[in-house]
Formats: sequence, structure tokens, C-alpha cells
Amino acid sequence: MPASASKRLSESTDETAVRRRILSAAFVSFMEGGYAATSTLEIASRARVSKRELYALVGNKQEMLVACITARARRLAVPAELPVARDRATLAHVLSSFGAQLVHEVTDPTVIGVLRLAIAEAIHAPEVARALDSIGREASRGALHKVMAGAKEAGLLDGRQTELAEQFNGLLWGDLMVSLLLGVASRPSRREIAARALAATSAFLRLHPPLDDATSTAANGHP
Repeated sequence: MPASASKRLSESTDETAVRRRILSAAFVSFMEGGYAATSTLEIASRARVSKRELYALVGNKQEMLVACITARARRLAVPAELPVARDRATLAHVLSSFGAQLVHEVTDPTVIGVLRLAIAEAIHAPEVARALDSIGREASRGALHKVMAGAKEAGLLDGRQTELAEQFNGLLWGDLMVSLLLGVASRPSRREIAARALAATSAFLRLHPPLDDATSTAANGHP
């Protein structure tokens, strides 16, 4: 490798490491002192960089917040290995797998901390909640809408995908999120999360029986 190319690669690697350190320092500062009360000087000092370097590599405080949330939002997408639902059994597998991943990721103490931060700063720094909603929550919403849209296309479900997604989410979470935010519940274990996802999936599919069964029931005059 030519010396100039090697130098550029080294500089790029160094910048990536410094940027990661800045974002880590920003996240810790936001969690400890609140978004509105945290200064860029405090973040720069914690990351051991100058303010000039901080702005050059990451940007202003809001851009740091967005970067922190974006990094965590990527964990909420539908796993690439999940199959496309072409039958009810596969749909059940996709919903329970996705539900388990979603609960596992969102109940991570770090994510719960971000949600508490957004609530605490809702008045003084509403951009925190807006960023969290448009980046973090949109990732999980979009992923679930994708699952529901695929199931509708395959003739496995009927109804609006937005309403189907909201219904499944309600069955999946119950009052767990409120309890976690209030600190009156502990994060469920992987086994408890898997059981919760399976129960939500079973309840959801009972509410939405195979379309042929639903049509037959309606034709026979049964509720």
C-alpha cells in the first residue's frame, strides 16, 4: 500500500475511534446530567478532545444526541434471517421472534434510560423526544409494519397494517414498559421474554383467524 494511502487509512481509523469516544462521552453525560444541562465543553472534556475536534467529527449537541439514538435504533430492525411469512406457522414464528427481539432490545437498561431522558426533558428539550420518536421508535414501527404488510400480501391477515401492528404491540407489552420506566419492575429474563412474545403471538392470531375460517363463520351467521 502506498505511504499516502496508508496514512489516510490510519487517519480515518483514528477519527472513527475518536468519534466513538465522543459519542460515548455524550451519551453518559446526557444520562447523568440531562440533555439540556449538558454542555459541549463537558462532553469534550469527558472525551478528552477539544471542542473544535468535537464539532468537526460529530457536530453540535443535537447532532450528538441523534447519533447516539440512531446507533441504538439499528438494533430494532427485523432480523435479516427471519423468513417471509407465507403461511400461518411461519407468521407465528416471525411474530414471536420479532417480538422477543424487540422486548429484549427495548428493555435494555440503556434504552430505558434514553426513554426516561426523553420524558424528563420533554418540556425543556423537546428535540430529545422528537429524535427518539422519529429515529428510535420509527425503526421498530417500520419493522413491524413490514411484517404485517407481508402477511396481508400473502393473504394471512386482513385489516390495516398500522392497526394490526398497534394491536400486536399492545398484546406484547401490556403494562411492562410503564413498570420499567417507573422502576417498579426488573428487566425480564430471556426465557420470560420468549414466553411473553409467544403469548402475544397466540393471542394476536386467535383474534385474527385464517381468512377462510372467518369468512365461513360470517357466512353461517355466527359472531
